[in-house]
Amino acid sequence: MGIILSIHLTEHPIFLQERIGKNGKSFIIFKFKTISHLGYKTKLTEIFRKFKLDELPQLFNILRGEMSVVGPRPDIPGYYDCLEGDSRKILKLKPGLTGCASLAYYNEEEVLANVDDPKRYNDEVIFPKKIELNLWYLNHISFQLDLKLIFKTIFLPFSR
Repeated sequence: MGIILSIHLTEHPIFLQERIGKNGKSFIIFKFKTISHLGYKTKLTEIFRKFKLDELPQLFNILRGEMSVVGPRPDIPGYYDCLEGDSRKILKLKPGLTGCASLAYYNEEEVLANVDDPKRYNDEVIFPKKIELNLWYLNHISFQLDLKLIFKTIFLPFSR
């Protein structure tokens, strides 16, 4: 037990990653780590992922003005920053903790685990659909829609 405890104490619990935000500006997103540097998961980290609790540190991103509660999920460089034409309108929005696309692809990790070429499937199927959903959100933003998305996000893990 002492060895496992010392590993947990020496490993930093926060995952930091560059993401693309409003107007294509990059920022550092905060998340709880759910996989150790040794590559293992625990029951607790599986619960964190299922209920999206690993994303709670993004409240700091919201307080810093880099994110909002509802909006397109911020993506890694090479996706939103490369959008062209009308799709670039998504960059007018602050990225959010939840949104239409994140609810539609709540189980994205599982979907990608079950295809032969996850990157290709993401690039050709999932990412274009996320753009479509985020553009729909941009054109239909309202307080009522945001509340609906927040409530769906809260209750989604319980419906699975």
